Amino acid sequence: MDERTIAEVAAWATLAANALAGAFAGWRWWQVQPSDAVWPLLRAGQAVAVAQALVAGVLFAAGYKPADGLYWLYALLPVAVGAIAEQLRVASAEQVLEHRGLPDARAVGTLPEPEQRSVVLAIVRREVGVIALAAGVVALLALRAALIV
Repeated sequence: MDERTIAEVAAWATLAANALAGAFAGWRWWQVQPSDAVWPLLRAGQAVAVAQALVAGVLFAAGYKPADGLYWLYALLPVAVGAIAEQLRVASAEQVLEHRGLPDARAVGTLPEPEQRSVVLAIVRREVGVIALAAGVVALLALRAALIV
């Protein structure tokens, strides 16, 4: 397998994993139905994006010259998108607590059980939405990488 094919396969794999994860998580977010499958799919998409970045690093070190130098940006940027999304995910929980006038996560435990469930669902929904959106962005970046490799 030549270097171009390796880069292309990595990009298409990143696209597939993140498109699937983002679409499924987005659908569950839209339906307001948490699912045990959402987080493993989203994490798998992130892992494939990291693998693509590692492949790109190895190809760069091996002297590979893609048809367009922007390939490097499209191959590495998904990792940055994932890191930023994780920071936004953390901030989203704080926003939900702040919006409901709760000083911290421990204060949720003092609420009646139906309100606790409501707060937790709001936090999970917002977190899933943030990471699902990031997976969609990563899929688009991977598509661009696959097309210009």
